Amino acid sequence: MDQISDQLSVQVFGGPTALIDYGGVRFLTDPTFDEPGHYPRPNGRPGLTKTAPSSANPADLGHIDAVLLSHDEHPDNLDHSGRKLLADVPLTLTTPSGAGRLGGTAKGLENWETVELDRPGGGVVTVTAAPAVHGPSADKVSGDVVGFVLTGDGLPTVYVSGDNASLDVVRQVADRFGPVDTAVLFAGAPRLKPVFDGALLVLDSALAAEATKILGARTVVPVHIDSWNHFTEGRDELVAAFTSAGLADRLRLSRA
Repeated sequence: MDQISDQLSVQVFGGPTALIDYGGVRFLTDPTFDEPGHYPRPNGRPGLTKTAPSSANPADLGHIDAVLLSHDEHPDNLDHSGRKLLADVPLTLTTPSGAGRLGGTAKGLENWETVELDRPGGGVVTVTAAPAVHGPSADKVSGDVVGFVLTGDGLPTVYVSGDNASLDVVRQVADRFGPVDTAVLFAGAPRLKPVFDGALLVLDSALAAEATKILGARTVVPVHIDSWNHFTEGRDELVAAFTSAGLADRLRLSRA
């Protein structure tokens, strides 16, 4: 567990999956706990291949108050084990279309809609849905996606980007909430040649560094940078980009 402040810790398990303890409320991002393997997709769409296991199992996590699910349609954001885990979690926050598909305790949030969760000992954490664009444009080829901003009295502001490739979206978040204390940025430069002609589906390393500047983020926890074969950049590229931008001291790389 990477202790960032008295009120915030983040533990990264691989892929997009991280456990965020925020003011005593425990959030899990995009749960992916399957073993490595291939996920075929229908209608001739390219399949995805997981190349490395998670560093934890769902049974290791303890109580989860809510899942922050960027979207449910791709297995690198929600795999078989992740879907099973959702049944044991009191609340899953995701897109409205995703909540419709998932049912159960899933709640869909429109952009900038908020939900309040009670903190142990009193007070609340506010989760605000942030827009996200999964690819080079806002069309629906890649499906609806959502990010999240966590706020609360006396708590640092935390931005969880989800599968977002747009710096315009980051600017919208910065305009409303910046500077943020910690950004959990999905990066990894995923590309699939048949989709958007191989354009970025999520931030690459250089864009993640630029997003850090836009947000004024004091700390960046990168996720979504390993464990899948369509991620074209990883830890080394991320460190190089942040070093080149003079931001290396803001990176918190908690998974080797």
